[in-house]
Amino acid sequence: MRISFLPLLLLALPLMEIAGFVIVGRQIGALAVVGLVLASAIAGSLLLRHQGLGAMARARAEIEAGRDPSQQLAHGAMIVLAAILLIVPGFLTDIVGLLMFLPPVRDLAWKFLKSRITVVSGFGMRRPRERTIDLDAEEFSRKPNPESPWRRLTDD
Repeated sequence: MRISFLPLLLLALPLMEIAGFVIVGRQIGALAVVGLVLASAIAGSLLLRHQGLGAMARARAEIEAGRDPSQQLAHGAMIVLAAILLIVPGFLTDIVGLLMFLPPVRDLAWKFLKSRITVVSGFGMRRPRERTIDLDAEEFSRKPNPESPWRRLTDD
């Protein structure tokens, strides 16, 4: 029998966050705690914009080079998750979110997840850069074709 710890974690996380607010609030005061929560939410949104755009640019570069972009896409997803964790009020989620913004932590998470995820894609296959269609002179005409089925639709 296998027990999933995710529901237990989802129930315990708000309680741990409340306990964190109480402990930190006693040390620095309630107003400072509110300021820290607001600062972490702003930092999360700014980091999401800056690092998220960078991750998407790196993924696009991998695609254009004909390589597998799955690691860069996973990094982008982890950056989004990290930003959400920073925006959500709480000190424990902020710590996990800040750690996920660090590239070595994301690389470690990718090494752990890579063996558990199956990526099926056409990436890695080289595609020609130019898309040239070679036509002979008799195959190309700028005149309307009266036999075209598209032409008949407009005549009705």
